[in-house]
Amino acid sequence: MNEVKLPRLGQGMEAGTVRKWLKAEGEQVKKGEPLFEVDTDKVTQEVESDFDGVLLKIALQEGEAPVGQTIAWIGKEGEELGDTGAPASAEKPAEAPKREPEREEGRAAAAEAAEAEAPSTAAPATGTSNGRIKASPLARRLARERGIDLSTLRGSGPEGRIVAKDIESARPAAAAASVPAGEVESVPLTSIRKTIARRLTAAWQAPVFQLQVSADMTRANELVARARELNPDVRVTVTDLLAKVCAQALMRHRDVNVQYTEDALVKFPTANVGIAVAAPQGLVVPVLRSVERLSLAEVAGARTDAVGRARENKLTTQDFEDGTFTISNLGMFGIEQFVAVINPPQAAILAVGATIDTPVARNGAVEIRPMMSMTLTVDHRAVDGAEGADFLRTVKTFVEDPALAL
Repeated sequence: MNEVKLPRLGQGMEAGTVRKWLKAEGEQVKKGEPLFEVDTDKVTQEVESDFDGVLLKIALQEGEAPVGQTIAWIGKEGEELGDTGAPASAEKPAEAPKREPEREEGRAAAAEAAEAEAPSTAAPATGTSNGRIKASPLARRLARERGIDLSTLRGSGPEGRIVAKDIESARPAAAAASVPAGEVESVPLTSIRKTIARRLTAAWQAPVFQLQVSADMTRANELVARARELNPDVRVTVTDLLAKVCAQALMRHRDVNVQYTEDALVKFPTANVGIAVAAPQGLVVPVLRSVERLSLAEVAGARTDAVGRARENKLTTQDFEDGTFTISNLGMFGIEQFVAVINPPQAAILAVGATIDTPVARNGAVEIRPMMSMTLTVDHRAVDGAEGADFLRTVKTFVEDPALAL
């Protein structure tokens, strides 16, 4: 019999929240097959089974647990578990009857009926206890299957517990009626939103400075258009070009390609560029690795893959590790200029605005040029002003003449 323990999915992970089991008790499990979903402080990730066998018992259906805690057992069909959930003694072999789905559904329905009929002496129910929504296991499963948010329901069971009939009478979130005017809605913070808040608060406490330049995008736009013609299967964007030129600039200015820690500056031999993505679950920054070694089309392919998985909530913790620099581009929203918050422990982030046709003085005459604003935010603990300015000057040079970086 094998214990299923909550794994460490990334550096610094001390705990995680089990969100959903992808196998039911009594089901066959194969090694390498997705077993359950864990919500870490960065992503929601599927965890694969390390063993072949039958999922004998789930010790933690949902909720938070420290890394290394046993949350289930996998063994041979018919193996017996003790009363506490731990494996029974080998001296007492017993053949456990195989569970039948119909019988289990009947038991669950009976339990739901008992819940609904049980008297309640509590005050008007809110359906929560210590911040956790009270709902029966069957109600939770039905809600997951039908896309219903339990926090939007009021339970009819004892002490406001949500039971199956509450799910049956509810409509999916996508078809739910709008919140009545004047009613305040409370949206619980997800682990990712809590992490965003914590990291941005830490970033705001860092002593930073900003540097701003405008770059003529004439040649850059021509290069992007040409790259799309040559690589019709990959849509090259300005963000891809910026990632490439910033990576080349970081290789020239290695003092900017660092992470700040309390004891040292960690200098990286390669440019791992993070791309800020507005995903449904919140702002995430997947990292494109060794960008200086990639062609422009390869950068576009890596960025497309990372952004797609971010929006489908399929990133893993490895996608966020070892970033040395971040690009945040809001130009597609028509934002002309903004200041981005650094992404600790990285020392710098580049905020990119929209390309605007702008009158520019050239050789004593006024010309209309496509100009793009770039604002570099730098952690002064790691990078001095002159170093940051020199780096941004190189980025501007590469953007205005991309051939120098490619």
